[in-house]
Amino acid sequence: MTAATPDDAPLWQPGPDRIEAAAVTRFQNWAATRYGAPADGGYAALHRWSVDELDTFWRAVADWFDIRFSTPYESVLGGRAMPGATWFPGATLNYAEHALRTAEDPARADTPALLYVDETHAQLPISWAELRRQVGALAAELRALGVTPGDRVSGYLPNIPQAVVAFLATAAVGGVWTSCAPDFGARSVLDRFQQIEPVVLFTVDGYRYGGKEHDRTETVAELRRELPTLRAVVHIPLLGTDAPEGALAWAALTSADTEPVFEQVPFEHPLWVLYSSGTTGLPKAIVQSQGGILLEHFKQLGLHCDLGPEDRFFWYTSTGWMMWNFLVSGLLTGTTVVLYDGSPGYPDVSAQWRVAEQTGATLYGTSAAYVMACRKADIHPGRDFDLSRVQCVATTGSPLPPDGFRWLHDEVAEDLWIASVSGGTDVCSCFAGAVPTLPVHIGELQAPCLGTDLQSWDPSGKPLTNEVGELVVTNPLPSMPIRFWNDPDGSRYHDSYFDMYPGVWRHGDWITITDRGSVIIHGRSDSTLNRQGVRMGSADIYEAVERLPEIRESLVIGLEEPDGGYWMPLFVHLAEGATLDDDLRAAIKRTIRDNLSPRHVPDEVIEVPAIPHTLTGKRIEVPVKRLLQGTELAKAVNPGSVDNLDLLHFYADLAARRRA
Repeated sequence: MTAATPDDAPLWQPGPDRIEAAAVTRFQNWAATRYGAPADGGYAALHRWSVDELDTFWRAVADWFDIRFSTPYESVLGGRAMPGATWFPGATLNYAEHALRTAEDPARADTPALLYVDETHAQLPISWAELRRQVGALAAELRALGVTPGDRVSGYLPNIPQAVVAFLATAAVGGVWTSCAPDFGARSVLDRFQQIEPVVLFTVDGYRYGGKEHDRTETVAELRRELPTLRAVVHIPLLGTDAPEGALAWAALTSADTEPVFEQVPFEHPLWVLYSSGTTGLPKAIVQSQGGILLEHFKQLGLHCDLGPEDRFFWYTSTGWMMWNFLVSGLLTGTTVVLYDGSPGYPDVSAQWRVAEQTGATLYGTSAAYVMACRKADIHPGRDFDLSRVQCVATTGSPLPPDGFRWLHDEVAEDLWIASVSGGTDVCSCFAGAVPTLPVHIGELQAPCLGTDLQSWDPSGKPLTNEVGELVVTNPLPSMPIRFWNDPDGSRYHDSYFDMYPGVWRHGDWITITDRGSVIIHGRSDSTLNRQGVRMGSADIYEAVERLPEIRESLVIGLEEPDGGYWMPLFVHLAEGATLDDDLRAAIKRTIRDNLSPRHVPDEVIEVPAIPHTLTGKRIEVPVKRLLQGTELAKAVNPGSVDNLDLLHFYADLAARRRA
């Protein structure tokens, strides 16, 4: 499938002063004198150098950000093979030490490291000095509980300051952090935590969401019963209850004035475990390293996001999504991190913009789905809120449709850097996205990230330009998983990314790399619509169909049938008051035919009560496809990974009716 010719006129262009002041420009100038980076040619030349001279680039990143290696490294890359690349062998360091480094500056010690906001929109600042004190106190208590390097520590916590303290204290002692949001049910949490056998569990008694209190005491009791490896449970009284029998009180563990001790661990020592969506089988338990995350996040946040001490970094997320880990890493750059705990749409759809205004956020990150919901609701953030401090709005979770770019430009600010980014839990970072010195074109990610040899490949491994292909990365990244938990021979890790192109990371997305170096994401390649030899990502369908005001959300499936046929239904969740009549069906098909391809007009348009998602908000395509192929519900999807399991019965029943 040949991609549509992109519009040559940029939606946004950084001015000369902004380009000169950007950290990535200063880094390039410095690296040109110190490490032989190209002095001319702008970002494109720097990126080419960063992948051609991979070892030198990452050495420069470590030097530029003053990484504190307590033991020096022997080389940058001990081995380049994927999977299995080894980074900075011989080096020791500690992630938490770097995250709290700003507290050592007397001029910054009393300024906010964290700014916590809940649904009441009251703000609670936590200074760098106070954050460091709490981490020091809790790290000492973890050691007293017998937590040693490599032990797993888990959090069943919302996006609150205590979660950040618990994570940093775990990292300080060399423990391995993992977390789930408290809206996860017990089965979902156990599917994750039982795999890694934690020794400590941090919990809340409940949480507040959508203006209501949600008690979690019974769920916590079940977690305690079903996690036999626990040596301690720590109770955080978010709803004001006393610690249950046998649990430790948070306040008692964080009251001391104790200087933190940072365990110096090998570069590849595990920092945390993240989980894939896990739509079939148990979620993949993805292990990333202290050193790998430290370098990757310094690069991503300090150079690509252009964050520094004067910034305030707000990304709407929960502790069950990799973006929480990414958000907390804003501390590495001395940035004030904004934690918002609450519904994205309470008391109304403008809630996130209100937080951005009240906290003075300079970089505000959200989901593409939220942007499109705001557009549908016809709100006007730039008119109704003071967003003068917001320099960048970043989106992820799914591709930001062209109408989303236009809406942000028109309704937030014309001089707004719009950064649509794409990466994944698998690397806890971005493959492509934000570059503060490049223009923004509608519907496009600005460029591949530094150190990332991102390419679009056809099935034979031939690189493509201006054509849709598989998203691949041909060189190792420091934050690629060091392994999956309970995958002793590495087979599950290998099969997840390296089965199609040996030695090359295949991510499972369709992308186009344009001749100007920008990137277009088309959706998951494992749910791609391949009709009459013409491939199209599901995201292209959604972007077109959901422009119609009658369509709240949609889901498209392409089904290869036993007789050689191809059935492509489009499921639509209608806006309130809309009716799926012949006129609307015709409008949907006309929209797809005119804007995309007559080959991808759906065979049927079917109304559904809602669209099912994973717990991290992604539309569930592959499990629905399997249900429609006749797979039993229990085998098609992991029940603990779905936001509303009842919705899937609709598709299972539809499959049964089609077979009858």
